Amino acid sequence: MKKKTVLITGASRGIGRACALKFALTGWNVVVNYLNSAEKARELLETIKTSGADGIAVRADVSSPEEVEGLFNQAAERYGEIDAVINSAGIAQKKLFIDITNEDWRNMLDIDLSSVFYCSRQAVRHMMWNRRGCIINISSIWGITGGACEVHYSAAKAGVIGLTKALAKEAGQWNIRINCIAPGVIHTDMNADLTTADITELTSQTPLGRTGKPQDIAELALFLASQQSEFITGQIISPNGGLVI
Repeated sequence: MKKKTVLITGASRGIGRACALKFALTGWNVVVNYLNSAEKARELLETIKTSGADGIAVRADVSSPEEVEGLFNQAAERYGEIDAVINSAGIAQKKLFIDITNEDWRNMLDIDLSSVFYCSRQAVRHMMWNRRGCIINISSIWGITGGACEVHYSAAKAGVIGLTKALAKEAGQWNIRINCIAPGVIHTDMNADLTTADITELTSQTPLGRTGKPQDIAELALFLASQQSEFITGQIISPNGGLVI
């Protein structure tokens, strides 16, 4: 039986890394995309291969349409079909609205929103001929509710949600499913600027009494890529411990 292949952007750390490990442990081939974290990508690839799975690491700036095309071509050359894509690459930044520069705004939208567009476009082009596949976009709880001092981040993540819903309606004709995960506060280096007091306050407001782990998101991503979710598309699922209901 032919192994399935998943391509994960921003796979060298955080949620992307957790997804790469989870998919590898269940037998998927994993395409590890990274930009600046070459050493972390290499270590992740070694772990994937030690687990018995196969993978390749591809450096690409996913905010560049040309580099995204090259990323997908390398994946297709190695594995043929691409069965699932997880758009996990992203950045965060806390700033007062009045202090957000034009460059901050452009950079945030390029990395957190345009990259999802470029990667999803390439994914659909590859998947439509096989008439199957799935795309899982990583948004944020702030894309649903908005986050103070994170207006540009919230706007970009809200855009990911809108893109997911619209593309699901269009891509369904090729049996391509598009879903979105909008995590709450997850313990990754992206949230490293949160103080102990911040974490304590967020935890006290969360019915399940803890912040999330990258593995929580990886488990959901694997489900959304599996046959068990073959009637699910266009959905925004927010694992947030009950912080927002």
